[in-house]
Amino acid sequence: MEKHSIFLDTNIVADMIDPKRRYHPQAMELLKRLMLGAYRIVISEDMVTTLYYISQDKQATLAFLEHIVYVDWEVVPFGTELLQKATQHAMKEVCDLEDTLQCLCAAKEGCSMVVTEDSGFVACGVKIMDYKSVLGVTG
Repeated sequence: MEKHSIFLDTNIVADMIDPKRRYHPQAMELLKRLMLGAYRIVISEDMVTTLYYISQDKQATLAFLEHIVYVDWEVVPFGTELLQKATQHAMKEVCDLEDTLQCLCAAKEGCSMVVTEDSGFVACGVKIMDYKSVLGVTG
């Protein structure tokens, strides 16, 4: 049986790392369900530097990357073709480049959904879900 692939947006991973963030409990419940459900968890490699940059606790971020992300998740690149496609889409639609990159990357990786708490996240053919909707369907 093939694993379902789930792409996590940066804000979701940041919620998992930082217990002071508003959605930390939901993020930890999501992580537990995804790991127990043997989902393929995907993030883009640019998130690693973004997560480190925005982190209030650099050591906790590094530990999360080392012990969770690099062990059980897939960290995937964009590549020039995807970068160009996202840039062109963002220029044409006047939308957020980062969201476009994440969504197109999720599509390229065959993910069935992107989990984000960004209510304005760019749509590109992959289902966009938040904690409330995902925690109701993954359990």
